[in-house]
Amino acid sequence: MRDVFLTVNEGYLLNNVLPFRLGEIGRSFLLSGKTELSFWEVLSTIFIERSIDVAMASGLLLITVPFVIGGEWAVRAAVAAIVLVLVGLTLFYLAARHHQLLLALFEKWTRRYPAANRLSTTQLPLFFKGLSILTHPAQFLGSISLFLLNWVIAVIQYYCLMLAFFPDARLLWAGFCLAVTALGIAVPSSPGAVGVWELTAVAALSLFGLDPSTALAYAITAHLFNFLVTGLIGSYGFSQEGETLTGLYNRILRLPDRESPGT
Repeated sequence: MRDVFLTVNEGYLLNNVLPFRLGEIGRSFLLSGKTELSFWEVLSTIFIERSIDVAMASGLLLITVPFVIGGEWAVRAAVAAIVLVLVGLTLFYLAARHHQLLLALFEKWTRRYPAANRLSTTQLPLFFKGLSILTHPAQFLGSISLFLLNWVIAVIQYYCLMLAFFPDARLLWAGFCLAVTALGIAVPSSPGAVGVWELTAVAALSLFGLDPSTALAYAITAHLFNFLVTGLIGSYGFSQEGETLTGLYNRILRLPDRESPGT
């Protein structure tokens, strides 16, 4: 459990220094080295994790937006995000249920391309195996309950910090701000979503008539706090393992040669 905790924060650290959420690739590799799961199994579960995060953010947005003046745009954004997530999870579920058929079709369609054809017997089976949690309702619902707990803690964290900048802050403000920022940074962008996070947070809080400069100070502080916590824990994890970004990158490049369904 300790190793997994450190690895998750190492992944956050990588996302803070790499653009386009490339840290998720590093996190998949690091977790595969500390568990019995392969790189491709972990990567597929991260896709599910990110999809559920978007669904949680969209749901929180739909809950809070009726109490926000001028937030009609948020309803459309939340509904669109939820629809996309449901479609994505449905496709993942169907892929997990019918992976043998998909592998056979992929193998048939790529016979003229040996490099792509090898995927049907190496990486793709492992990727589909990682999606199998969607076919086990009890495990999936258990995971959802932990996601809900995590989001409740996040709202409380946002609210407690917000009180330092807005003494009359309401829990609604924190919930709405969290939902908007989470959706704002869902699309891969700059390292650590620098600038994007602050912009979405200020935009969200401005709908409550709050002072933009104070809102920006809050956004920068909250983002910096996140950087420091995950960065310190992630750096500690790297130092304990003697890991470096260059070494991690080179080991990831060797994955296609060493990953197989038996690993």
